This record gives sequence, structure tokens and C-alpha cells, in this order.
Amino acid sequence: MNLNQQPTLIIKTLLLSFSLMLMLGCSQKKTQITKAGITFCSESSPASFNPQLDTSSTTADASSHQVYDRLLEFNTENGEIEPGLASSWLVSNDGLNYTFQLRKGVKFHDTAYFTPTRNFNADDVIFSIDRWRVNSQPYHDVSGGNYPYFQSLGLKSTIKDVTRVNGYRVEISLYKPDSSFLANLATDFSVILSAEYAMNLLADGSPSELDTLPIGTGPYKFVGYRKDQFIRYQRHSDYFLDTTGPENLVFDITPKSSLRVAKLITGECDAVAFPSQNDLEVIREREDLTLLEKPGLNIGFWAFNTSKPPFDNPKVRRALALAIDKTSLLETVYLGQATRAKSLVPSASWAHQSNMQDIGYNPVTARKLLDEAGIPYNFTMNIWAMPVQRAYNPNAMKMAQLMSTYLAEVGVTVNIVSYDWTRFRENLTAGMHDSVLIGWAADNGDPDNFYRPLLTCAAIPSGTNRARWCNAEYDVLIENALKTEDSNERRIFYHRANQIIFNEVPLVPIAHAFQYQAVNSQIEGMTINPFGGIRFDNVVRKE
Repeated sequence: MNLNQQPTLIIKTLLLSFSLMLMLGCSQKKTQITKAGITFCSESSPASFNPQLDTSSTTADASSHQVYDRLLEFNTENGEIEPGLASSWLVSNDGLNYTFQLRKGVKFHDTAYFTPTRNFNADDVIFSIDRWRVNSQPYHDVSGGNYPYFQSLGLKSTIKDVTRVNGYRVEISLYKPDSSFLANLATDFSVILSAEYAMNLLADGSPSELDTLPIGTGPYKFVGYRKDQFIRYQRHSDYFLDTTGPENLVFDITPKSSLRVAKLITGECDAVAFPSQNDLEVIREREDLTLLEKPGLNIGFWAFNTSKPPFDNPKVRRALALAIDKTSLLETVYLGQATRAKSLVPSASWAHQSNMQDIGYNPVTARKLLDEAGIPYNFTMNIWAMPVQRAYNPNAMKMAQLMSTYLAEVGVTVNIVSYDWTRFRENLTAGMHDSVLIGWAADNGDPDNFYRPLLTCAAIPSGTNRARWCNAEYDVLIENALKTEDSNERRIFYHRANQIIFNEVPLVPIAHAFQYQAVNSQIEGMTINPFGGIRFDNVVRKE
């Protein structure tokens, strides 16, 4: 550290600590911490406790790796696919049939609201997949009948059938080869539910409780939840894997980043989600805190609603892209903790295109294109800014404000729009926006996890295609990339898709950001999961 910066850092630390203490004094929520428990300060309330229904990282954090398991899992260190509830699997030579051998003796949670009478078996796998795949399945329309991750990938049209070979063997047949299929079964959203619990709820006339009072096989069972306050979990003593996690786990829901850091400093929380960029230096300097960091498999972008004029005109979209200075956005919003994005996938992906063209900053050309498109001076548009922090965009409101100054220079007036997170995402899916600052964090290491959910035609109804852009040529390239296991062949298709995105500008790639988590230094076993939700199954407190 530069010695000239040291007094500034000390003052900043003292001011932060003082202001945080004031906020803590005003906080009415109290969370008990015991040696047998871990408290995690999360940033918002989950939309549900079933990640099949939502692509938000908030929902994934609260449920995917706490309550549930999947057939397959990702090794968080190298990204390789490993056994989960399936102990092994076979793939036919033509890539159309997948046979999974299931583990025996895996127990579902025994809670105050449900006592299972049997262990996990093939019926649970079939129920869990058919819920989002088969329209006539009794649970398909429960809780809204929207399964955005699976819909965005078009998996309903990929899977031909899911059949029971015997009680512990399942076969999934496909209509067409899909080189990303196994990876999709290992994502946060491919959780396995209890078919027995579901049928009991259906008989009792309360099927939606499957998604609000969850039952899974995961390392923690659900105890209780109060919206915008807390979630409580208890360790699953009959979990089929050996784990060292705490007996009790609490999510303390604290939307404000500075208050989350305050609770970390005072010991109310053991770990926090999404520390702000401004707090990173302070956290690094404290001996009682540890800052975990890792390059992120993510993309922060500015998407245009191409279903609304004049944003349906590529010339207008290119003009708006040319009007903003991405370098300034990276310096001001990310504070150097991100790399400039030229395409959807970051450099950590094998499909990354290092020589990809980038849209630079050129306000003169921007105004010229707007004139050619018939866009007058003082044209007004909306930029929707996320109300929550994400690694791919740590401060969307600040970014929108900065962008509005650049756009004003080319005669475009900006209204900045934001709502609470749930309403924000609902209105986005409904297509009410002109443009939005948002992003995507990979659920697996396959590049298809970026290209298909973010920009294919099939992803529009699910809401993951924020640009609402549909291009038949692009879709053909993405489909062709899935028909081969050869990464070199797939890379060619993705690079062609990059060129179409560059030409059509449905969105402006901005940044690939680092991921951060801040934890108390007494906590061991916390890692950043690059492929999804946070995990506590092997987190311990040092004595």
C-alpha cells in the first residue's frame, strides 16, 4: 500500500466503523450466534424455496445447496461433473440415451410438517423433471407454472422421455444430441424434490407448499422463514455424505451492503453476500476478516428491449452503445475489479474470443446514427437499474446515472427506473422496460449457459432474454454448437454468433467481474462457488 494513502485508509476505516455502529444501534433485528451455528448475511428475500421456479441467485443461495441435491454435481475447483444423487451414468454412442444409477439409502428431511415413509428413489427423479417438462403433470401449473431456466434452454423440446428402469435406475432419452445436457443436470435449478411429499400436499389441497415449505435430501432442512428478516435451517443428521457444517444455519436478510459489513465487523454475521466495492479495501486491512475473491464466470450488460420501437432498430441500438464510455463505467462502478467485456463469455471460458471486436466510445458517430434513424434531440428513454447488488453489476443505479450524462451529450434524456427486486424482475419479464442494466452469472462452465438463456428466441417467454431479441440465424448457430462434442467445432459456431451480436447490438457487454465474499477469519471451509449458489455443508468455526 502506498504510504501516502495510509492516513486516508485509517480515516475511512474509522468513519465506516462509526457509521456502521450507528446503523446497528438502529437495527431492530437481532440474530443469536452460537458455537453450533453460522449466520450468513444475505442481500434479499428469495422468491421461493424451489430454484426450478426462479433464476435469481438469491433463491439459489437460499435453497439449491442447502435444502436440495441434484443427480450430478460440479466440482467447484475444476468444473468437472461428479456423481450426486446418481452414483454413475452411461451415455449411448449416439448421444440420445442417458442411464443413471441412483444411490440407495438417501433419506429425505424429517420436519415438523412432513415425515417421509421411504427413501429417495427413481420416482422422485421422474416427478422432479416431469414437473417442468410435462404440461399435463399435476404439479406443472402449481406456483405459476413458469420454469425460466429450463424454458430458456428449450429443454422440453430436447427431452423425449424420462422412464423408470427400476427403483434405482432412470433413463432419459433425447430427441437430439445436446453436448451441454449433463452440465444442465448439475446446475442449481435441476434439484430433486420429494414425490411422496408432493402427492401428500396435492391430496390435502395445498400443493404450493411444496415450494414454500421445502423438503429435500440436502445437508440442511428448512426450519422457518420470515420475509425480509431471516431464514433458519437445521443440519440434516441423516445426510448421505460426510459433512462438517454447523448444526444450525441462519440467513440474516440485510439488503444494505454497509449494514451487512457492519454486522460482519461486530460478529452478528459470520459471512456476507456481495460486499460493496467501496468496502473491499477496508475488509482486506482487517485481521479479523478474510476476503475471498475469484474471477467470475459472469457478464454485466446493458440490454435493449428490441420488441419496442425505436429499440427494434439496430442503428438506434448501435448509436446508444457508441454514446457511452465503457472505460469510465469500469473505473467508476467496478473500481478496477472487473475486466472489459467484448462478448458474452469471459476469458475463463474455452469459447472466449480474444480478437472480438468491441464497440468503442464515439458520441459524434452516435448522434449521426440517431439522426439517420430519425431520433430527435431530447428523445427520452428509460434505463432500468437493478435494486440489488450483484458481482456482475455492484451498483446499477450509479452506472445508470453516469450513463445518463453521456447520453445527454447526444441529445437523449434518461429516466432511471427501479423497483423492489421481485417486482423489478416480474416487470422485466413482462417487457415493460426500454433498456435494463443487469447481467448473468454462469450456472455451469459450458458456454451454452450464456448463449442460449440470454439471446435465443426460446428464452424470451422465460424472461432470461432481457433484450427480447429473436434472430433465426443466431438460433441455428447455437443449436449446431450443441450437436457436437468437439470444442473446436463448437467454438467456430459461437464466434459466428458473436459477430451477429456485434452487428445487431441487442445488448452491450460491459464487464466480467470478480466475485467476492467476506467472512470472519474464524470461519473455515467457505469457498466461492463459480457455478452457482453458496454452500455451507463443510463450513466450520475455528475454536
